[in-house]
Amino acid sequence: MQTTFTDRQLADPGTARANEILRACVHCGFCTATCPTYQVLGDELDSPRGRIYQIKDMLENERTPDAQTVKHVDRCLSCLACMTTCPSGVHYMHLVDHAREYIEQHYDRPWHDRALRWLLAQILPYPTRFRAALVGAKLARPLRRFMPDPRLRAMLDMAPKHIPPVSRNDDPQTFETSAPKMRVALMTGCAQKALNTDINDATIRLLTRLGVEVVVAKGAGCCGALTHHMGKTDSSHGFAGANIKAWVAEADGKGLDAIVINTSGCGTTVKDYGHMFRNDPLAQDAARVADLACDITELLARLDLPEGAPKGLRVAYHAACSLQHGQKIKDAPKALLRRAGFEVVEPADSHLCCGSAGTYNLLQPEISAQLKARKVKTLEAKTPDIISAGNIGCMMQIGSATDVPIVHTVELLDWATGGPRPSALPPE
Repeated sequence: MQTTFTDRQLADPGTARANEILRACVHCGFCTATCPTYQVLGDELDSPRGRIYQIKDMLENERTPDAQTVKHVDRCLSCLACMTTCPSGVHYMHLVDHAREYIEQHYDRPWHDRALRWLLAQILPYPTRFRAALVGAKLARPLRRFMPDPRLRAMLDMAPKHIPPVSRNDDPQTFETSAPKMRVALMTGCAQKALNTDINDATIRLLTRLGVEVVVAKGAGCCGALTHHMGKTDSSHGFAGANIKAWVAEADGKGLDAIVINTSGCGTTVKDYGHMFRNDPLAQDAARVADLACDITELLARLDLPEGAPKGLRVAYHAACSLQHGQKIKDAPKALLRRAGFEVVEPADSHLCCGSAGTYNLLQPEISAQLKARKVKTLEAKTPDIISAGNIGCMMQIGSATDVPIVHTVELLDWATGGPRPSALPPE
């Protein structure tokens, strides 16, 4: 794609990176075949190619974003299926993230939209606040039908039936093991600590059983993804910077072999810290953290996970977009589940998003609901006993529309190798 940015514009690192990405696009349109919003809406402007044209026009002309451009950029899930499909290697993730930052800085959203985004940014990354908000949402659910904004109704619907008690395993500490093979930091996250404490608990049990010392670093918290994808760069860099400092302190102290992440949406962002901080004094440390970051299934694939006895259970594996497209991890989770004794099946649309996508199911509930319904239908078509996923957002999204138990992959692996039966499964 030909671009006409001036030398002055290209002096800005964000614009220079956008120019590189735009020039890689050859207009082929392969991305439209795997774009969930294009599949649902059938509008070229809601495809990656269409958004690329709109972003190019906005950035080149340095114009104030108009409502139509903002609408179509907002509708992007950042599922990154287009990056898997693209034959030209267009790094759409960096482009759309830059566009969101530009929109946040130059577009005056309607007051109710600004208020909702501010509210989400003030609650979701903070586990204590989020937990309190979930309790409030449960209490307010009888008033749902009086809510005029579907986004407010979606927020009430998000609250799970059961809010787990706080897990003290998420506190800063070290979980030792005899004759440790390696030492890793576990990212405990933010929303996950309020929605499902079993995931981190299972991760710690499994890793220590396999001879891995696990540390929860003091000062680490939200990865920054939730606000990063809303264009709130100062907020996202604040969260990310705190993590970088906390993990580098651990690495410089007793050493770290890896930073383990069991929420794939967070993993995609942490692995991009090097790019996010490329022009920051923390650039070197950020790149170091990004290199150490790995998904829990990546680490387990490197360890000697014991084979599990066949359990006679059929597991439908849901491939989170952030895992298969964002991190290019496709085979390890399925191979580990099979090794643990489960029969693994995949839905026909395994490459397509479930509609969760961070805050997307709260900000775009109508499109999200259509994607959820389709995903649940294809998963249930496999007649599974269990649905497995590696991302808390996907688990909440899919679990809200099916009676099939949905369990994190690491919980199943923990169970198969000596841990407790996952609480989401019915009693034997």
